[in-house]
Amino acid sequence: MKLSKAWRLGVKDVEPMLPPPRHRGQSKKPTWIIVLVSLVCMFLVVSYIYPPQTSGACNIFSASRCQTFSSWLPTFIRELSDEEIASHIVIKNILNTPPIESKNPKIAFMFLCVRSLPFEKLWDKFLQGHEGRFSIYIHASKGKPIHTSPYFVNREIHSDKVEWGTISMVDSEKRLLANALKDPDNQHFVLLSDSCIPLRDFDYVYNYLMYTNISFIDSFSDPGPHGSGRYSEHMLPEVEKRFFKKGAQWFTMKRQHAVIVMADNLYYTKFKEYCKPGMDGVNCYADEHYLPTFFNMHDPNGIANWSVTHVDWSERKWHPKSYEKKDISEQLLKNITSITESVHVTSEERKETMIMPCLWNGLNRPCYLFARKFLPETLDSMIDLFSNYTTKT
Repeated sequence: MKLSKAWRLGVKDVEPMLPPPRHRGQSKKPTWIIVLVSLVCMFLVVSYIYPPQTSGACNIFSASRCQTFSSWLPTFIRELSDEEIASHIVIKNILNTPPIESKNPKIAFMFLCVRSLPFEKLWDKFLQGHEGRFSIYIHASKGKPIHTSPYFVNREIHSDKVEWGTISMVDSEKRLLANALKDPDNQHFVLLSDSCIPLRDFDYVYNYLMYTNISFIDSFSDPGPHGSGRYSEHMLPEVEKRFFKKGAQWFTMKRQHAVIVMADNLYYTKFKEYCKPGMDGVNCYADEHYLPTFFNMHDPNGIANWSVTHVDWSERKWHPKSYEKKDISEQLLKNITSITESVHVTSEERKETMIMPCLWNGLNRPCYLFARKFLPETLDSMIDLFSNYTTKT
């Protein structure tokens, strides 16, 4: 009552200065409160249904308040299917099982080619004197290769037809891994194309790969049309869009990870069925997305997120730059081997560039051990350069 009187007194004092009061019923006084509460509730509901997609969307609050608010909201935990539970158990057990130590650990070099290897003579030079520390496996999709090096003779595996951009690319990778895993001494597995060359001497490559506990699998987020734009909701519920990654096909992989890839059928099947050219009007390429997504989901800290095989995308074309004979020089090799940062460019219109240091056992090191795409005409020049350059590095 005292408050009511004070209010009426204040109004009476200034009454001459104000327009005639509007007469409202007593029941309409709290309407503004109802409206305000309704707006706040609507805001909260909309925020929950359509959460912010960028960190900038939280600027109206402090970061801690954003986190606190989100913590109030109920979290939905999806029940896993029997297939997912089984897959997760197998993957977890493999990762938690210490690798079997070999008295003679070897690197398995796995070549994915059409017929013969144009750079077989160069690889022969690279491998000489290191017998017993490597294995060779060749997947030739269109005919038996003709060999110039004894290291490559009778090293072909049972191969099948490979079509660019299809799941057959992944099938060929798994076929190579399966054959290389037969040898228990193979501890690291390197996938190479017929246009690949070594950038370092054998000892450098061997120590680089053997003395780190990660796989060099390329995996990054590309929100553009050639990244997450290729994702299909048919992959749900096992593969969510937030896990969908992109990366180069050319990897090196430790034995634990190679075993996991061979054990997986659930996620492989999702990519086989729903990541292919022309799927829902989109061209999805499984060799660029399956392994980057799979390892991002199951062992993100176990991969380097870059490939140790260099390729030049500076021309911004559908395919990377091809090196011709006129391009070959010691300076070219020096430029590539001195790179210590991995660069990814998204496929958005703005072409966002993401740069990260190449960390090896916590140290910033050169990123690349191999490079592609070198044309066959560069072979003699590369052989001439190889000995002189690798002894300097």
